Amino acid sequence: MGDRGPVTDNIAGSSAPDTSLPADGYVGDPEVRAEWDNRYMDRQQLWSGRPNGALVAEVAGLTPGRVLDVGCGEGADAVWLARAGWDVTALEVSGVALERAAGHARDAGVTVRWVHAGLAEAALPPASFDLVSAQYPALLRTPDAAAERALLAAVAPGGVLLLVHHAGMDTRHEHDSEFDPADYVWPSMVAALLDDDWTVEVDEQRPRVAPDGGAGAHHTDDVVLRARRLR
Repeated sequence: MGDRGPVTDNIAGSSAPDTSLPADGYVGDPEVRAEWDNRYMDRQQLWSGRPNGALVAEVAGLTPGRVLDVGCGEGADAVWLARAGWDVTALEVSGVALERAAGHARDAGVTVRWVHAGLAEAALPPASFDLVSAQYPALLRTPDAAAERALLAAVAPGGVLLLVHHAGMDTRHEHDSEFDPADYVWPSMVAALLDDDWTVEVDEQRPRVAPDGGAGAHHTDDVVLRARRLR
């Protein structure tokens, strides 16, 4: 994937973006990349291939503009957004997932800018996206809240941050699964950083509109945080 300089330049100013995958130049933690590459390589298709229900519902009333899809996976949300008229930048740590996503975009005949990086390391242009969508992201916590602040920093004035996660995951015990919830960013942590420059439009738990099949299909409820940046 593209290195930091060309990717940022492409996002910031290109009128005719290159939608192919750039030469490998991943920016981020190599262990995180390897972990997710292995997860994707274990299955021919990890996710359902359909857009997430909360994204579809929350974007319905928005005017298409520039969107950042954080943790785009195999590209279902990115392709759906592009088809709906959005100018899509999609970020993902797994090169395996991005190869699949790029193939789906080509098959759909849509344009997507691909960024192979961790969110905190991507050096995205600040305050430049009308929508930042993070659907069930696996963002690692750091003492400086780098991932949380990167989410907020990417949203343009007047734009929307949409963060959706599985309800109850943040309170599970470490032995219940292969991960420790304390290691990850949850919507409440992002909400705690919102100041007077933001207004919260949605902050609730609701039944999940789940795509059929794919990993995570067993989760029944979502936590949805939608906040608009005022300035």
